[in-house]
Amino acid sequence: MKAPEGLPNSSKKFCLLKKSLYGLKQASRQWFAKLVSELLSQGFSQSKNDYSLFIRDQQNSFTAVAVYVDDILITGNDQSVISTLKTHLHQVFSIKDLGKLHYFLGIEIGYLPNGIALTQQKFTKDLLQSSKVDISKPAVTPLPQNLKLHQDEGELYSKPSYYRKMVGKLNFLTHTRPDLAYTVQHLSQFMQTPRLPHINALHHTLRYVARASGQGILIQGSDKLTLQAFSDSDWASCPNSRRSITGYILLLGGSPIAWKSKKQSTVSKSSSEAEYRAMSSAASEVAWVVRLLAELQIHSL
Repeated sequence: MKAPEGLPNSSKKFCLLKKSLYGLKQASRQWFAKLVSELLSQGFSQSKNDYSLFIRDQQNSFTAVAVYVDDILITGNDQSVISTLKTHLHQVFSIKDLGKLHYFLGIEIGYLPNGIALTQQKFTKDLLQSSKVDISKPAVTPLPQNLKLHQDEGELYSKPSYYRKMVGKLNFLTHTRPDLAYTVQHLSQFMQTPRLPHINALHHTLRYVARASGQGILIQGSDKLTLQAFSDSDWASCPNSRRSITGYILLLGGSPIAWKSKKQSTVSKSSSEAEYRAMSSAASEVAWVVRLLAELQIHSL
């Protein structure tokens, strides 16, 4: 930091920063450290499995706080604790209470008789408008059947930034659309030099998204919160590197809570090896979810 102009002998003076200013590299870290200290002072403990999750479990009172930068979700079974926490945070940070959760980080939350629906309808609508793709003929599959995209086949696309922007937005859409996980993983491989076959596949995916713009996931209540995991692999499916694709999904009480589609880091010599690698990835996710659920007082899985 430089001394302000007009200060005598400014080359020999230094500025002492008493408050972390917005825009500095350390500002976000200082903000989170301040928020953590305030939550700890209210009896919360920081999760060991997700550092943005804070838990307060005392006798029959349970409260959880999820933090994303300066957006905070608070839930629990003791309304008095929640009210006290919001009052304290308002005194320290002057927060705005938006009431019951309906919209968070681009995800719309709907309350139904049989559960909670998570969708991204508004984001999907904006995505389709910005893509300027003709959606009058919606597609029924995320990608054309039996499609194999190659890295160096086809003419180079003239607007690679458009391709990268659309794939990036589709990647955000996978937060509530597990059916797009493999498609986005496949299209993301050609971000550096997209070609016409890649952009045609992208437009096909956008027409599929337009077919059900309000589609999302349903989180249902269940008497038995059984954790299930399913994994699969597509052996040597990449025509360029011959690496396999891993896919898995985790269900808690029949509701999806985690999923992924990813190209394996090494070449598997057999389909059995590819399956074992997929199982290993799913097992690692299960181990983490079990530890996280245990912190949320969910033990019988």
